[in-house]
Amino acid sequence: MSIPSSIGQVTSVDQLSDVQPTDWAYQALQSLVERYGCIVGYPDQTYRGNRALSRYEFAAGLNACLDRISELIAASTANFATQEDLATLQRLQEEFAAELTALRGRVDTLEARTAELEANQFSTTTKLEGETIFGLIGVAAGDSADGEDAPRNPTFGYRVRLNLQTSFTGEDLLTTRLQASNVEPLGGTNSGVLGTNEGRIEFDGDSENEVNLALLRYVFPVGENTNIYLAGTGNGFVDLDASSQLTPYLDGTAVSLFALRNPIYNYSGGTGFGLRHFFGDVVELNLGYLVPDAGDPSPGRGLFNGKYGALGQVIVYPSDSIRLGFTYINSYSPTEADFGLATGSNLANSDFDRPVVTNSYGISGTIDITDWLAIGGWVGYSHHRYIGRGDGDVWTWAGSLSFPDLGGEGNIGGLFVGMEPRLARIDSSVNDGEADPDTSLHIEAFYRYRLTDNIDITPGVIWLTAPNHNAENDDVIIGVVRTRFFF
Repeated sequence: MSIPSSIGQVTSVDQLSDVQPTDWAYQALQSLVERYGCIVGYPDQTYRGNRALSRYEFAAGLNACLDRISELIAASTANFATQEDLATLQRLQEEFAAELTALRGRVDTLEARTAELEANQFSTTTKLEGETIFGLIGVAAGDSADGEDAPRNPTFGYRVRLNLQTSFTGEDLLTTRLQASNVEPLGGTNSGVLGTNEGRIEFDGDSENEVNLALLRYVFPVGENTNIYLAGTGNGFVDLDASSQLTPYLDGTAVSLFALRNPIYNYSGGTGFGLRHFFGDVVELNLGYLVPDAGDPSPGRGLFNGKYGALGQVIVYPSDSIRLGFTYINSYSPTEADFGLATGSNLANSDFDRPVVTNSYGISGTIDITDWLAIGGWVGYSHHRYIGRGDGDVWTWAGSLSFPDLGGEGNIGGLFVGMEPRLARIDSSVNDGEADPDTSLHIEAFYRYRLTDNIDITPGVIWLTAPNHNAENDDVIIGVVRTRFFF
C-alpha cells in the first residue's frame, strides 16, 4: 500500500486503514465521503478517530468540505446539499474564520521557509558531517620496548574530519572524507616513545596539519539483500562494514586502537572492493579485497601484483541480542611494503626481511545481556610464512564488558582486557627461533559522557603489563582524555 506524502483527499472510506465497518461512526464517515467527498486522511492512510481534534485540524477539514461544496455548486449539483446543510456550514465557516486565516498564514510561512532552505542548502544530493577530536595523552609510568624509562611528556593534539555523504538515488552512498591531524603515535615498530605498537591511541596519526583525502568509498545496492562497495582510497575492512557490527560498543568508543576490533582486520587496506549480502535476518556474508598501491603500475604493485588482503566472513545473528562473526583473511606483503597489524609486539609485526604470506582466522562477537550490560570479545590466530625462511604463529585475544547509557542516555562505560598480537612460535631458521618471551596484558577502562547532542568527552586509562611481551620491562600506564565535537 503506498503512503501519500501529505494529508490527502479520501475517495472511499475503505482507504482509511483504522476505520472498520463495525465502528459506530462508520456510516457517518461513509456519508460524508459519498455525498461531499470532503474527508481527508493522515499520510499513513489513517483517520485517528479516537484522538483529540485541535481547532486547526477541524478548520482544515471544514475548509476541505467548503471547497468541495463550492465545486458541486459550480457544477450545478447543488441539489446534493440541502439549504440546512449550507446554513450550518456558513455558520461554522464564520465561527472558524480566525482559525482558517491563521492556518493559511502558517502554510504561507512554511512555504516561504521551505523556499529559503532550498535556495541556500549546501546541496540537493550531499550532506556534510563533521567531527573534531581534541586529545590529551600522557605516559604516567613504565618502560619502552628497549627497557629504558618511557618519556613522561604529556601531549595535546587534534584530528579533524569532514565527511561529504552523497546519494544519487536515495539508496546509494558516496563518502568523501577530508582529514587533518597532528597526533604523533606513542609507538610503532621500533619507533616512538614506547618503541612498540602496543598501547597506540585510536585517533593517533600525524598529517603535519595538512588536509588529505582520507577516505573515498561508494556503496550501492544490488537487489534487496546485497550491497556492493567500491573502495577508492583509505579503506580498511572496517570501512566495508565487516567488523563494526561485531564490536558496536568498542568501535569509536574505546580509547586504544587495539580495543576497537580484532587486529586481524588490519593486515591490509587502501583500494579495492567488497560485498555484503544478507540471507534473511539471521546470516550475513562479507567479502573484501584491498590493496595499498592499486594506482601504481610499477612491478610488484598495482591491483593484483603487490601487497593485498582478501577477506571472507560469515556473521550470524541467532537473536536480536547476539551477533557472532567467523573471519578468514589471506594477505601477502613483499619486503618493501609496510607489513604488520598496527598493534602488538615488534616481533608480531616484523617481516624479518622476507615477503610474508599470512592466513588469519578470527572469531568475534557481542552479546547484549540486558539493556545496560553487554559482553564481547574476540580470538585471532595468524599463520605467517616468511617466504624462503620459515613459519611463525601470532595470537591475540580480548574480552570486554560494556555499560550502555551508564549515568544517562548516550553515555557508555567500558572495561577491556586482552593480549595484543604476540609472536608465540617461530621456526629456528627465522630470528634464531626467538619468539616473544612473555605475555603482556592490555587492560583498559573508559567512560564516554555525552555533554550535549553534539559534544562528548571520554577519559580513559590503558595499563600494559610486560610491554612488548617482555616481563623485564616495567608496566606502562597511559592516560587519555578525548573530547569530541560532531555534527
